[in-house]
Amino acid sequence: MNWEKAFQIFTQPLITLGKTPVTIATIVQFVFMLVVIVLAAGLIRRLLRDRLLVRTKLDVGLQDAIARITGYVVLALGIMMSLQTLGIEMSSLNVLAGALGVGLGFGLRNIVENFISGLIILGERPIQVGDRIEIGSSAGKVITIGARSTTIRTNEEIAIIIPNSEFIKEKVVNWSHDTHRRRFSIPIGVASNTDARQVEKLLLEIGKNTEGVLDIPAPSVRLMQFGENTIDFELRVWTSHFLHNPATLKSQINFAIWEKFKEHRIEIPNMQHDLHFRDPLQVEMNNE
Repeated sequence: MNWEKAFQIFTQPLITLGKTPVTIATIVQFVFMLVVIVLAAGLIRRLLRDRLLVRTKLDVGLQDAIARITGYVVLALGIMMSLQTLGIEMSSLNVLAGALGVGLGFGLRNIVENFISGLIILGERPIQVGDRIEIGSSAGKVITIGARSTTIRTNEEIAIIIPNSEFIKEKVVNWSHDTHRRRFSIPIGVASNTDARQVEKLLLEIGKNTEGVLDIPAPSVRLMQFGENTIDFELRVWTSHFLHNPATLKSQINFAIWEKFKEHRIEIPNMQHDLHFRDPLQVEMNNE
């Protein structure tokens, strides 16, 4: 008797979508199928990313984008097939879709906005996994591009989670977009009585002998201006090894400049300021 009552409870219609009654058994079956679909979509995404696409010549960012979009497509198709299997027609969901639209307007707008932004990022690929980017006050390497947010990791090994919509609204600086090399400019000032051609020669030597600096394009030196007490130069070098840690390359070059200039007795003047007083300065001397 108890089994009969339990069976009646599970099979008793709760609501009706179109001509299809929805029971507790239907809901349990749908939840079970949904869990299976989510697990299958994740498995397919990992299989594509870690087993199949790694064997191609596609870059890492494109591999991740293909795998994620495929996972989303499998998830959407699986949900629609599950509804059809349970006898729920898509046309019967118009009422729920309208209610969901109202809910989106009040509470889920940001979630949907970030999800759509994530699809745009994966489709247009303004940023990719492995890129070095700057957005606002945050800078780091893109680790993952998810459905709702993107994670970047700073040089201090701090993970920053940024909503995907920020990449659509804000200005993003991508240091490795379409290329994996970058130019660095290292300014240096020397005393005004220094031989400018000698400084140029030494800076070029430093650029060519620094590990990680590309030969093509070759390092170059620019004389920027004649200051009050200095001649200001700029050493420009290209690299593809320090995109995620530019401070390391700049530090190496600055150390090399210091040592090379010290060896050739080239003065790097300190900043000096002259003080002028409008009225005579009175100084009292203590003869004690």
